[in-house]
Amino acid sequence: MLRRDIFRAGLAGAAGLFGLSRANAAVSSEKPKVVYHLSDADKVNFVLGNIKNHYEGTGGNVDIALVVHGPALAAFKAKAASGATSSRFAGLVQQGLAPQACGNTMHSMEIALTDLLSGFAVAEKGGVVKLAELQHQGYVYLRP
Repeated sequence: MLRRDIFRAGLAGAAGLFGLSRANAAVSSEKPKVVYHLSDADKVNFVLGNIKNHYEGTGGNVDIALVVHGPALAAFKAKAASGATSSRFAGLVQQGLAPQACGNTMHSMEIALTDLLSGFAVAEKGGVVKLAELQHQGYVYLRP
C-alpha cells in the first residue's frame, strides 16, 4: 500500500513539473524587457557598455529602454558628446535601444530634443515617472 502511494505521489509530482516546465516555456518565449536608469554623468560609458553586453549576451532577443535624467543627460548633447559616446549610442539605437530623456531635466538644462543625439524621445512627465511606468509594463529595472 505504501509503495503505491509513493508511486502516485511521484507521478503527481512529475506531472506537476511537466506542467510547470510547459508554463515556463510559454513565458520564456516572450522577449524580456529591461529598462536602464542613468543619472550619473560619470557612468554614461559604463551603462552604454552594459547595454551593449546585454544585447550581445541575449543575441539581441531583448527590448531595452534607457531613461536618462539629471547630469548624465548633458553627455548626450550632440555638440558636446564624445565621438565614442556618439558612435556607441548610435549603434545601440540601431539594435533597438529606446532612449528616453527626462522632460524635467531638459527644461531645467534648457535642452531641446534637437540638441540631443538622434534617437531620443522625451519622457514628458519626467524620467522617474517614465521608469515607474515601464516597470508597471513589466520592464525589469536596472541601475548600474
